Amino acid sequence: MSVNYGTNSLKTAVEGKVLVIERVFNAPRDLVFKAFSQPEHLSKWWGPKGWETEIRQFDFRPNGVWLYCMKCMDKNQGDFYGQESCGKAVYQEIIEPQKIVYKDYFADAEGNEMEGMPEMLITIEFMEYEGATRVINRSEFATEEALQQVKEMGVVEGFSSQMERLDQLLENL
Repeated sequence: MSVNYGTNSLKTAVEGKVLVIERVFNAPRDLVFKAFSQPEHLSKWWGPKGWETEIRQFDFRPNGVWLYCMKCMDKNQGDFYGQESCGKAVYQEIIEPQKIVYKDYFADAEGNEMEGMPEMLITIEFMEYEGATRVINRSEFATEEALQQVKEMGVVEGFSSQMERLDQLLENL
C-alpha cells in the first residue's frame, strides 16, 4: 500500500506485524537527524497539525527516556479539541546520524505506561538520497492485531501530518 499526502509522498507498507512509513526530506541528513534528536526541534513538529507538544523529559542516549504530551489546540478538530495524549520512548540504540531505535509506549502525563495499549519497537533510519534524506520508520508490534488497532486510531494520517510539520521546520532551519 502506498499513500501520497502533501507535496512529498509518504509511502506506507505493512509487513506482517511491522508498519513501514517512508518519506524523503529536502534537507541534509545531519539536519534531519537533529530534528529527531534535539528537544527544541522535536517540540516544534512532533504531533499532528493543530496539536502542541510539551516535552517533559528528554535523555537522548541508550536507556534514556523521552516523555512528551500533545494537546489539541485546534477548535476545528471537534471532539479532539482540548484532548491530551502522552507518549514515552525508551531509547535502545543511537547511531548518529544514521539510526534511532526506541521502545514506544502510550503513557499518562507522569510517564506510566497505559494498560491495554500496544507498545512498539521503532527503528528510524536516515539515509542520504539524491541530495536529500530518506527517512524510513519501522514500527514493530507484538501482534498483527496490535498493529491494526493503532492503524484504526489514525496513525498513518497523524504521521503524515507530522511529517508535513517537520518539512516546514526543516525549511526554516
